[in-house]
Amino acid sequence: MINDFFIYKIKVKDSPFKTEKGKQLSNTVAISFLDENKKEIAYTELGFVDKEQVYACIDQGKEIDLDYCYIENFSLSEYRKSRNLDKKAYVKLVGFSAYNTFFDSHIISDFSFAQFEEGFKNFENTHFLNGTISFNSAIFNNGSVNFSSTYFNNGNVDFSNVNFGDSLVNFKNSFFGTGHKNFQYAKFGSGKLLFLNTEFNKGDVSFINAEFNSEQVSFKVARFGDGKIDFHFSQFHCNELIFERTEFGNGRIDFRTSEFACEKVNFNRAIFGNGEKSFEGCQHGHGKITFKKTNWGDGNVSFEQVEFEKSWLILDNSEFGKGNLSFNSSRIKTLSLKSCHLDYYVDLRVEKCKLIDLSNTIARDIIDLKPSDLNLNIETINFSGMRLIGRIYIDWTICNVKDLVYSQESKNKRNFAEQFRILKENFNNTGQYADEDKAYVEFKRNELDADLHDAVKHKLISRIWTYPLYAFKWLIFDKVGLYATNPLRVLTSMVFSYIFFSLLYLILPLFIDTQIVSSLGDPDKLGAIAVSFYHSAITFLTIGYGDYYPSGAFRWLSGIEGFVGLFLMSYFTVAFVRKILR
Repeated sequence: MINDFFIYKIKVKDSPFKTEKGKQLSNTVAISFLDENKKEIAYTELGFVDKEQVYACIDQGKEIDLDYCYIENFSLSEYRKSRNLDKKAYVKLVGFSAYNTFFDSHIISDFSFAQFEEGFKNFENTHFLNGTISFNSAIFNNGSVNFSSTYFNNGNVDFSNVNFGDSLVNFKNSFFGTGHKNFQYAKFGSGKLLFLNTEFNKGDVSFINAEFNSEQVSFKVARFGDGKIDFHFSQFHCNELIFERTEFGNGRIDFRTSEFACEKVNFNRAIFGNGEKSFEGCQHGHGKITFKKTNWGDGNVSFEQVEFEKSWLILDNSEFGKGNLSFNSSRIKTLSLKSCHLDYYVDLRVEKCKLIDLSNTIARDIIDLKPSDLNLNIETINFSGMRLIGRIYIDWTICNVKDLVYSQESKNKRNFAEQFRILKENFNNTGQYADEDKAYVEFKRNELDADLHDAVKHKLISRIWTYPLYAFKWLIFDKVGLYATNPLRVLTSMVFSYIFFSLLYLILPLFIDTQIVSSLGDPDKLGAIAVSFYHSAITFLTIGYGDYYPSGAFRWLSGIEGFVGLFLMSYFTVAFVRKILR
């Protein structure tokens, strides 16, 4: 393919030209390709074919063989006009082949409303040197269509309303110049469709309302220039859709309301430019849509209101530049953002999602999970390994955060502890102190369980002291005061402890020789119950009036109660002051 020239020169010679198939033509066309300095960079010779010769073949229903030929100002619109046909009358082209053919035109090379008959249709290595190109409403009946390595110098190419049939359609290695590439309402049949390594260059590219029914649709390593890339309302009813390593330019990328009925949709390692990217309202039947290691560039990215209820949307290891990322009101089976760089606002207020995976994500701005007028229906969120430099806006109660974490398939306590620690620090930063306390309790509980598991995993003998120590921490730190996050819980524990010791003072004298003695001769004549509860109160609160003192085993019990009372009062003070200072 010759595609790096600045200008070209045509010279028609009287000498005959013989094609590689042995076809004899009367004249030879010499084409010189020059660079900006008018230096020749390429030269080729072709056979000259007058367009009227082609028109005559059409009239007679003969095969049209233009291989290694040069033809000027070919136009089916002109042909219909010269034959008094309707402007939209289809023109049959039999056995069409234009391998290494050069079409040249002052205005347009026109194949509009062409009806290519069954058989192989070949435009391989064809050069459209000048003028716009139109295949508007053309029909390619059964048989492969080959536009591989085709050079469209003028990028204003019209393939709108084209029916490409049910065989292979190949645009591999094709080159489009600057201009509008129009594939609106094009229909691609059941054969493979290849835009592999295609250069679309600058200018808008439109596949609006296009139908892709192919076995495989591949835009792998294709390159789009600056301009709007529009797949709005497109229908991808293919087994596999590939945009792997595709380079999108800096214009708007629009896949809004497209229908993906492909089991596999692959945008892995794609590179998006600095423009808005929208997949808003897209639908997908089932399977996976992957954007692994994709570079999204700057500009907003929208997956709002997508219908992926039976699909995995995987954006692992992607890099998002300046711009917001939104999944608002979407329905997705699994949304994976593992190891992504999220430097700007991310809206995760989805309508329904079974799993949101934020593991190992670096978040520098806001991740919004706090519903406003929408009820979130999320089953699981994975925060493990997350580096949270920004903020997560989420409500512990409304979003059922505890269930979101514990519903994960992995039941690793250390992992749970780390996630609740991240949430605890996040709630502190956002001023949600009540939610912080709840996350802190879950963090400490899982940390305690993880420490127990690690301690007894390899050394069985350590169970002798590990289990009692675990039980002590479980009782004192957790059950008594929820790790100093709940002063009311501590106060309740104080009341129960006081009643417990009071009952011991009342019951134990019935079984052992011990009692509470009045140092004043019991002037108030208190009953056994009153004495037990009174002595317990002055001991628990460390008042120690001295009017009643313990004897026997009660001496040791009173010492224990005094310590418990002092400890719980301190515990209460810490928890209470912690609440007040906030």
